[in-house]
Amino acid sequence: MGSPVLLLAAAFGLLLIAALVVGALAWRRLRELRVGGIDVALRASKDGGGRGWHLGVAHYRGEEFAWYRVLSLRSGPNWVINRRNVEIARRREPSVAEAYAMPTGSTVLDLTGPELELAMSTDALTGFLSWLESAPPGRSVPWAS
Repeated sequence: MGSPVLLLAAAFGLLLIAALVVGALAWRRLRELRVGGIDVALRASKDGGGRGWHLGVAHYRGEEFAWYRVLSLRSGPNWVINRRNVEIARRREPSVAEAYAMPTGSTVLDLTGPELELAMSTDALTGFLSWLESAPPGRSVPWAS
């Protein structure tokens, strides 16, 4: 059995490592927001049977909407949505149970193409709709049938 001093030192070391990981994730989020990112919550399954809502930061990259999960060690985007392959099926207000997991004042978009739901603030929604509408000539508006 180890001495109490060694056990205490090991516990302190693990706590320090956990604090460094949390600090690195927070730094990454701040860095992403500083370079034009927007807060967006994402759920990968529209039927609610998915793994729930995840907070993230999204960026527009030309034809792509790149979404980075906040609590992820992955260096690249977790989801990339191409403007040509996405349509908005409907908009809705979040339920009381889901509102905790998304930016304040969010609207939820049910997307087809990628089977996703996105939740974003009113300002972010305006930007997202503008991005969809600014498709190249010859492309129809994604929600007009």
